[in-house]
Amino acid sequence: MTQARDDRSLGDLFGDLSRQLTTLIRQEIDLARTEMTAKATSAGRDAALIGAGGALAYGGALVLLGAVVLILIQLGLDAWLSALIVGIVAVALGAILVDRGRSQLSRVDIVPERAIETAKDEAEWAKEQLK
Repeated sequence: MTQARDDRSLGDLFGDLSRQLTTLIRQEIDLARTEMTAKATSAGRDAALIGAGGALAYGGALVLLGAVVLILIQLGLDAWLSALIVGIVAVALGAILVDRGRSQLSRVDIVPERAIETAKDEAEWAKEQLK
């Protein structure tokens, strides 16, 4: 077997290494950007759940007012008791939605772990190449 000989100078080799490392770093930045976008989208959905829970709780407060009027007109229960029951149910449902959104939002890890891991691997590879 014949060995291939590279006639490039040391300066050319370091120039190539520098260009390749620059390309690699740019690709890692792109990967991190993509990963962060995906995580931000997930966090946005969880924040929407929190918003929906808040809106439902606000609607519950409005129902409390409407319930007082309707109960006074039609039902035999005391107006305050009926309004209290409706309000408690609406606020409980709102609290459940808010809690669910908060718990899902707390599980979102915004650190671009894949990009960090591959950057570490590539840094190790670059160290090996310089030996």
